[in-house]
Amino acid sequence: MRTHHRPAQQRTLVGVGWLMVALAPTFAVLMVVDPRTIEGAPAWLKPLKFAVSTAIYSFTLAWFLRFLPTWPRLARIAGSTTAAVFVVEVALIALQAARGTISHFNTSHPFDGIVFSVMGVAIAVQSVAASTVAIALWRQTFADRALGWALRLGMTIAVAGASVGGLMTQPTPAQLAFARETRRMPRAGAHTVGAPDGGPGLPGTGWSLEHGDLRAPHFLGLHAMQALPFLAWLVRRSRRETTRVRTVIAGGASYAALFGILLVQAMLGQPLLGPAGAIAAALVVWSAGTLALAILTWRAVRASLAHRTAMEVA
Repeated sequence: MRTHHRPAQQRTLVGVGWLMVALAPTFAVLMVVDPRTIEGAPAWLKPLKFAVSTAIYSFTLAWFLRFLPTWPRLARIAGSTTAAVFVVEVALIALQAARGTISHFNTSHPFDGIVFSVMGVAIAVQSVAASTVAIALWRQTFADRALGWALRLGMTIAVAGASVGGLMTQPTPAQLAFARETRRMPRAGAHTVGAPDGGPGLPGTGWSLEHGDLRAPHFLGLHAMQALPFLAWLVRRSRRETTRVRTVIAGGASYAALFGILLVQAMLGQPLLGPAGAIAAALVVWSAGTLALAILTWRAVRASLAHRTAMEVA
């Protein structure tokens, strides 16, 4: 079910999205003119990545809210909350970059601890807002059932992906041991599992090349919001609604399975590019199953298109 107007909550989200689009090149220029690094990465790389990611999320969520015409109050609150949280989040990340220090997990000084706490509370509030959108999508009726499933599954997996951020804020065993010895905890939480943050990482993302990294499943989960609606768009030409629905549901199951595998892999301390043991076997099974699904879907869509062409000729 679509609406053809853009309510206030969508305009706010789109506005924040364009704000982040405008900030991204600013942060990119600062990366060039400001040579400072923070734990081996350019100081302004994190604000740049967050500006891009929040722009994508803002535009996507604004589009999702179009499909909740019977939930105007929920959409208004979720949209406004998300927009406000993203402005605060990116502003604080940029502030810490300007100060030459890390933004996340930083509890080294009272001010840094306050910044990190505000960011944590803001994201927790936004996660609740996203969860309410997911619940509303499950209760919404859709004329296009395949798209409806894509929106529901995409939002649900995205909420699960966002929740991985909570795992990152848990103090590591090394941090707890340091706190017991010194009565201080200058850092609480980490992206990396099995080693301190800041080691060798993948270009552009910084994901650890030697240890587990929770950012990989976090990233994958969040982008289910784009991947599954795109899958629904790919199969839209199939005449059989049942084929479209089954494809989207199967695609969602495959996506969720990969998210789960990458999460377990990170928790076990295995680097993204170095799966081993049961994780490697699970990835092989997942790859084979997903390939089989893709082949079956392609054949079903081709058969549907051939049938449509034959009917038009007749």
